[in-house]
Amino acid sequence: MNRVHIKTYGCQMNERDSEAVAAMLRSRGYRIVADEDECDILLLNTCSVRDAAEQKAIGKAGYLQQRKKKQPDFVLGILGCMAQNRGASLLDQLPDVDLIIGTQKFHQVAGYLDNLRAAREAGVPIGQTIVDIAEEPGSQNTIKDHLVAGPDGADAAVADRQVTAFVSIQQGCNMDCAFCIVPKTRGDERSRPMDDIVAECRALAARGVREITLLGQIVTSYGRRDYVHTDGVTPFVQLLERVHAVDGIERIRFTSPHPRGFKDDLVAAYGRLPKLCGYVHLPMQSGSNRILRAMNRPYTRERYREIVEALRAVQPGMYFSTDVIVGFPGETEDDFRETCELFRACDFDMAYIFKYSIRTGTPAATLPDQVDEEVKERRNQELLAILEENSLRRTAALVGTVEQVLVDGRDKTGARLTGRTRGNRVCVFDGPAELIGQMVPLKITRATASTLYGDRG
Repeated sequence: MNRVHIKTYGCQMNERDSEAVAAMLRSRGYRIVADEDECDILLLNTCSVRDAAEQKAIGKAGYLQQRKKKQPDFVLGILGCMAQNRGASLLDQLPDVDLIIGTQKFHQVAGYLDNLRAAREAGVPIGQTIVDIAEEPGSQNTIKDHLVAGPDGADAAVADRQVTAFVSIQQGCNMDCAFCIVPKTRGDERSRPMDDIVAECRALAARGVREITLLGQIVTSYGRRDYVHTDGVTPFVQLLERVHAVDGIERIRFTSPHPRGFKDDLVAAYGRLPKLCGYVHLPMQSGSNRILRAMNRPYTRERYREIVEALRAVQPGMYFSTDVIVGFPGETEDDFRETCELFRACDFDMAYIFKYSIRTGTPAATLPDQVDEEVKERRNQELLAILEENSLRRTAALVGTVEQVLVDGRDKTGARLTGRTRGNRVCVFDGPAELIGQMVPLKITRATASTLYGDRG
């Protein structure tokens, strides 16, 4: 009973948490399998940002409970944000779940599974579900292991060529946005030691990783209580400088920042740190100052536009993605028009557009003037249309140019190679597997809204 499948919902932070759990389990003798039908233990790493994400995970867990009737020894666990948010109340809907583990307890999963396995092998009844959602000081330092080789049974010759990696630098959030449940599910802001992060990046570079993405709930807040500003340079930019100095790392990205973190030192870093990719994910949420105030977002549409323009002044070819919420309580047509105007003006390459979802326990959940679903849907579709127009125009402009592409693997068919430009555009092209991990020049011959196709120069 040692074959584990982990299904992940939600953001890159969740993906990184799942990877770390998988690495810890493998070090304890568990096998990580790609096919959920072949596992003995299935762990759902869940998301709570929107109600739809929770319902999707609950539906999946409900379906999997039926499997336990046929396989009494099958273990089902719920990890992450939904576990943290709902805790033992999940058992009202999912009474047969074996584990409910919160966001500060990922490192305990292997130990709890060991206990479950030992009890079942000894024929001892399990009893109550294991529920652990308690806070744990220092838990941010446990997300440091990497599953480099992929699921057991994968082609090691290919899987070992891990080219990109996520590195968790910070957990939690102190921002208190009116719509967001993350402070409840992830806890207060906590940063990892800078030396530990740099050591992790060096170890990854030694394994062949060429691109690092630094992760945090509010990544630009990194270390603000733990390190001093030096000559006007914030701790986050100090960290960027140190990762930039790691031999073997050729590209650096980060997500997710907050607009208020884009002080002069971070803007200037894009001009003086060549490894820092000219791509920024900059959550906007709304283009209406009135709605931004209601959301408790501490910036204005004017300040947001200043940040975009400052970054493009440093790097004229900068690429931008963003997050936008439509249908926040009280959002009028005039508010939405202001969002559309700012959305067009910033000329985003990519955006994650969400219809506002009530999250119980957040200030926005009890606000008056909740917006009708059909209005949310119409506004959502309108912004998506603008995005498609922007994305097509931006990618079409690359046809005929030569882009430097970091080759990171095969496409879904296995027949062609894939990689990304510095601007985070996915590229698909022909070539041998030996190119994986290398930087290659690619002449762009065709473009869709999200993908570039080309020939090697």
